[in-house]
Amino acid sequence: MSSIFTKIVNGEIPCYKVAEEEQFLAFLDVNPNAVGHTLCIPKQEIDKLFDMDEELYLGLMRFSKKVAAALEKTVPCERIGMAVIGLEVPHAHVHLIPINEMNEMRFQNKVALTKEEFETLATKIQQNL
Repeated sequence: MSSIFTKIVNGEIPCYKVAEEEQFLAFLDVNPNAVGHTLCIPKQEIDKLFDMDEELYLGLMRFSKKVAAALEKTVPCERIGMAVIGLEVPHAHVHLIPINEMNEMRFQNKVALTKEEFETLATKIQQNL
């Protein structure tokens, strides 16, 4: 069965797209730790990050770096935190989270945004790519 991320890649589920390349997609997390929390994924469904071949892995890191730079230009923060956990969705993904303190990386405190806020934010990040 396809992961929720594969369904997003295939257009079966909508997302707030931030960036897209032939092999990768970045979109806003709908249950974010902070405003701008973004997920970067390979379009190919691979469960574990380190199961990716080296070329795809390095491509995902390059793509994530590009998205992180745009995110940092868009959302005021001390830095962009990065996490790879992979327990909730069986599809390799990188969390990019604008942070000002360590607590913002704990995946416990969430922020809520309206559909309009998500759409506006996604557009602003796209403009900074």
